[in-house]
Amino acid sequence: MSLFGRTLLTVAILLLLHAAYSTYEHLSHLKALGRPEGALPQDIVIEAFVSLVIGILGASLNAPELKEITWRSEMRKRKIDEMDSRLSFANWRFHVCFFSFAFECYSLRQI
Repeated sequence: MSLFGRTLLTVAILLLLHAAYSTYEHLSHLKALGRPEGALPQDIVIEAFVSLVIGILGASLNAPELKEITWRSEMRKRKIDEMDSRLSFANWRFHVCFFSFAFECYSLRQI
C-alpha cells in the first residue's frame, strides 16, 4: 500500500466533493434565475470523470498484492493428511432432492 496510491485517493475524493459542490452552486444559480432545468457545464462533468479515473488508479495502487489461489499454493502450506477430500456440505441426496421431484426428499438433518 503505497503513499502515492493514498494521495491519489485523497485527491480523487477532494475533486469529487468539489464537483458535487459546483453542481449544487450551479443548480441554485439556475433556480435563482427562474430556470430550474438546464444541463451541467462541461467543466463539472469533466471534473467528475477525472476524479473517477484518479480514484480507480489510486484504489488500484493502494490495493495489496494478489495472493496465489491455486491448489498447488494451498498444498505448500498444508500436509495431505490434513485435507479432507469429501464434500461435507452437499451430497447426492441433497442434489436429487433439489433438482428432481421424482425421488423422496430428505431433510438436511437426516443426511
